[in-house]
Amino acid sequence: MSYDISDEELEEIKRRKLLEYQRRLAEEERRRQLEKELEARKRALLRRILTPKALERLYNVKLIRPDLASYVEDQLIALAQSGRIPLPIDDDTLKRILVEIYSQTRRDFKIRIKEK
Repeated sequence: MSYDISDEELEEIKRRKLLEYQRRLAEEERRRQLEKELEARKRALLRRILTPKALERLYNVKLIRPDLASYVEDQLIALAQSGRIPLPIDDDTLKRILVEIYSQTRRDFKIRIKEK
């Protein structure tokens, strides 16, 4: 079985592959840019919602439990935008919120060893 591909066909295949690769790169760059913009908006909202000390605490939580911090951020933004929570949220209030959410999401693991 032999494949006879002309130089023109080979160049066309290369050109299409290059265009597809460039399109994917541009798409990825747009996605990254959107994520950066959303993150900047989120940080700006959190600066208005939280006191500086509470914001620092939330960033510290984000270092250890990014999933929990992201959930709390989203919930705080939603509560603040709907007016269901008094602003600004201080450090003590944030601590209570974190404890409550942590107690709801914490999983206890038990290991049982059965002897035969």
